[in-house]
Amino acid sequence: MLVADRYQLSHPLGRGAIGEVWHATDHVLNRPVAVKLLKSGQSDQSATTDAERFRMEARTAGRLNHPNLVGVYDFGSQGGQLYLVMELVDGWSLAQERSMRGALPPREAADIAAQMAVGLAAAHRQGVIHRDIKPANVMLTADRTVKITDFGIARFADDSASTLTATGKIVGSAAYLAPERGLGRPAQPASDVYSLGCVLYELLTGRPPFPGSGAVAVVRQHIESVPVPPHRLRPEIPVPLSEYVIRLLAKDPAERPTAEQVAAWLTGADHRMEPTAPLPPAAATAVLPAPAPAPPPASRPAAARRGRRRASPRALLSVAGLALFAAAAGVGATLSSGDGDDPGAPAPTAPVPMNEAPSVTPSLFVPEHTSEERTGEEEHKDAEGDGKKDDEHKREKRDGKDEEEKERD
Repeated sequence: MLVADRYQLSHPLGRGAIGEVWHATDHVLNRPVAVKLLKSGQSDQSATTDAERFRMEARTAGRLNHPNLVGVYDFGSQGGQLYLVMELVDGWSLAQERSMRGALPPREAADIAAQMAVGLAAAHRQGVIHRDIKPANVMLTADRTVKITDFGIARFADDSASTLTATGKIVGSAAYLAPERGLGRPAQPASDVYSLGCVLYELLTGRPPFPGSGAVAVVRQHIESVPVPPHRLRPEIPVPLSEYVIRLLAKDPAERPTAEQVAAWLTGADHRMEPTAPLPPAAATAVLPAPAPAPPPASRPAAARRGRRRASPRALLSVAGLALFAAAAGVGATLSSGDGDDPGAPAPTAPVPMNEAPSVTPSLFVPEHTSEERTGEEEHKDAEGDGKKDDEHKREKRDGKDEEEKERD
């Protein structure tokens, strides 16, 4: 099929909501191109709406010229059918990439999103809002260059037209729809940034931020729910990158960065791509070994115990006083050694708990003496008494002898 006596169609490349795309050759410039044809055979109202969208795509894309945006070369009508001639991208869609590989490595996902942000920033500078950013509308070339395509529902930023179609439906894809658009409010550049955040979230985690079975339920989540941070779904995702994705998905458009800011952050994020390393084992809190129990006091031999004399009350009071003084000195040393800042000082020795220290209970009462434990003074008095008794006994013997001699005389 020859279109406009210039573009020779060879085989179809894909089909969209309002048209189908063909691989073609431009015989005038002798180069491969992509030709998009508007679908035919629809009702009058639908045909009118689709024709307006088709013309809008040609007008908006025709204003753009950037390496990350698919270029538009020509637009026209043949036999009542509209056609759009575009740059032919030798590659595949990001949706196909996701289907083949699943979740992408964080660095690669960030690089793709950075190129998308650069393209969106260029479109926003020209006052163009894409309104349908999703993996199916992003192309990847063989050298991994990103190109945004399908400006079919794009609008100019100063266009006051409603986001609703003639049939009263919100245009766009539910999985990537910004909250303000779900509420029926006009699209703005921040709406494209939100959709970019959804795409990056999916590239990192392998799923959209709000999966669901129905479009209405998904849109409601965009409006009301908070997405799970990507690094909680894939721990290898760096936390700074995960947190930045959540910023792109802010409910309030004013809290989202611009596409230009996103491009700058992701382009310079190489130093943020390393996941947070866990604490090394050495950094964990060390558990000090329990101190070895003190050896039991050595017991004296039984013979030594038997030969030891009983301590006097005065000696026991002296020992008790010394024990109390030592305990007071130990407590004072403990209180004064815990707050020092000298790194070279040895660590203070922990005080021994009172229930582990040998108990020294001073006895304040005077012990009673038994008959077998007499003092030296008592023994001396007893000896003196025995001496007196001996003298009296001798005198009695002498007196008895004197009386016997007198009787003999």
